[in-house]
Amino acid sequence: MEKAVNQDEHTPDGHLKILEKYDTESRFRVFKNKKMTLVITLIAVGFSLYHLYTSVLGAPPTLKHRSIHVAFVLALIFLLYPARKKGSRSQLVWYDVILALLSVATSVYIFADYLGIIQRGGIPNNTDIVFGVLLVVLVLEAARRVTGWALPVLAVLFFLYALYGRNFSGIFRHRGYEWDMVVNQLYVTTEGIFGTAIGVSATYIFLFILFGAVLGRSGMGQFFNDFALAVAGHTKGGPAKVAVLASGMLGSINGSAIANVVTTGAFTIPLMKRIGYKNNFAGAVEATASVGGQILPPIMGAAAFIMAEVLSIPYSTVALAAILPAALYYLGIITQIHLRASKEGLEGIKRSELPKISEVMKERGHLFLPLVFLIYMLFFSGKTIIFAAFWTIIITVLVAQLRKTTRMSFKDIVGALEDGARSALSVAIACAAVGIIVGVATLTGFGLKLANGIVAIGGESLMLTLIFTMIACIILGMGLPSIPTYIITATMAAPALVKLGVEPFVAHMFVFYFGLFANLTPPVALAAFAAAGISGGSPMRTGFVSMKLAIAGFIVPYIFVYNNALLMIDTTFLEGAVVTLTSITGVIMLGISVERYYFVPLSWPLRIIMFLGSIMLITPNMLQDLAGLVILIIITILQWMKMKKNHQELTAAS
Repeated sequence: MEKAVNQDEHTPDGHLKILEKYDTESRFRVFKNKKMTLVITLIAVGFSLYHLYTSVLGAPPTLKHRSIHVAFVLALIFLLYPARKKGSRSQLVWYDVILALLSVATSVYIFADYLGIIQRGGIPNNTDIVFGVLLVVLVLEAARRVTGWALPVLAVLFFLYALYGRNFSGIFRHRGYEWDMVVNQLYVTTEGIFGTAIGVSATYIFLFILFGAVLGRSGMGQFFNDFALAVAGHTKGGPAKVAVLASGMLGSINGSAIANVVTTGAFTIPLMKRIGYKNNFAGAVEATASVGGQILPPIMGAAAFIMAEVLSIPYSTVALAAILPAALYYLGIITQIHLRASKEGLEGIKRSELPKISEVMKERGHLFLPLVFLIYMLFFSGKTIIFAAFWTIIITVLVAQLRKTTRMSFKDIVGALEDGARSALSVAIACAAVGIIVGVATLTGFGLKLANGIVAIGGESLMLTLIFTMIACIILGMGLPSIPTYIITATMAAPALVKLGVEPFVAHMFVFYFGLFANLTPPVALAAFAAAGISGGSPMRTGFVSMKLAIAGFIVPYIFVYNNALLMIDTTFLEGAVVTLTSITGVIMLGISVERYYFVPLSWPLRIIMFLGSIMLITPNMLQDLAGLVILIIITILQWMKMKKNHQELTAAS
């Protein structure tokens, strides 16, 4: 794991290999046969058009709509992803065609016998069971191909628990369920595979992934890079700040931390190394910035929509609450970047080598308009999320036509429809597979049992329960994509926090943060490992540096559990303003203590005091805020005097 990557990987083809190594969803077939390519395009485009159609004219009944969504997903996965890692990437095998057809059959059956399913009211017949078993197997196999082994294995364990939990002892024992009852729960109800997770995937998530694909085809990625370069490229440590800005903006939209690392990192990491940042630090900057995109509104990598649906709260509530924690996370990274540059004397890129902000805005600045329109639709228009997503996609296509550099041809539009469908597969199949886990947890009451167990282990202590929950989220997140990690931890772990008096929304935010940060936490820090593959650094060391850069993200969730003001819950405007200013100051102090530099190197005693002062300021409390500010003022004076003294000594010596 510690071995640096081969130099061959520092090429476009090498970057693709890195992506495939750490991101299983990128290992799809590329057909040499043009007819097969056309078939895939037609299915994918049809998938996108179906969702655009239903977003405007309405969807079929819930079970039918979700079954169509899953059928499209399964069929495309079996056609695009080989069964084995070393399977052919250019030819389709016969059994995958059969699996794709069977995937469609599971939805056709629901349409054909929909009234019968409703009338039987949870008492399945033999045909229900056959098609239910078939769907479970297909979902597990498709999830294995796209996400790896961890999620399907966990789903199988839960399925077995439903069947044999009667043989358990202690709190996890249940009355036991027969095969037909479990399959019925998972297939013909909205509590299993066709549950809330796939429901959100079939409505909000797909449309916003499609929006990201349309933006991508219009050149938004290039715009983000050029804009970040023009704004921050010339400053101290400029390329690292460019990485933070570009990766954060892109990551919020595309929702894939690893893909973001590889695409943006291929551009930003060489720039960081060029001005003097070490390999491990350069990789860590890109990894932390890319992962942070999933906590950054307005889109938050689709997690905000699932959270809003699960908690039955407005999406705007989730997005607004997430703004300050996300801002603190990125501020912590930028602070450390700036201090590292100051400490090591790293300058930015010459202005003559950078694009001018006026030229960037002239060529691609109009691409900001769809984002502005989206924010207006989501927060101020009073329209539904689906309506907002549909019209944002249409506006994006229209706005892109304003300049030749961003203009989308018919081929580009078709390509965006196909890209959106392909990009949605990993999220959708994860939601389907996690539906098995959630379905069993609902049937057996496992979530409540686990919550009671966590509280018992924590001894009714909120801090211990938070620590146990954090560890569980990180471990789970090491093997699963961020969205299924959130759904599972929200079902299993968040109720433990709620039992101890934590607000449900706050508990969900807590588990979401730590499930996400598993991408940065060794021994399995996939985003950091992918970044190390590009930088040539040590994967493990890059992971540990990433944790240091993301330290604000590891501390802030604990703070907002104890004081909801950080999430702007039940606060006045004045209280919100005070919390914002003090927490910003606290995060800057946190960065100073971590980098151990403030004008000049910081002594260890002052570093510890600065760290304590930062926690006091981040924690919303008037007395603690005053104490933190006093610490900052005193250390600022001491460090300034030390810098002046050093400067005088250097002047005298010269």
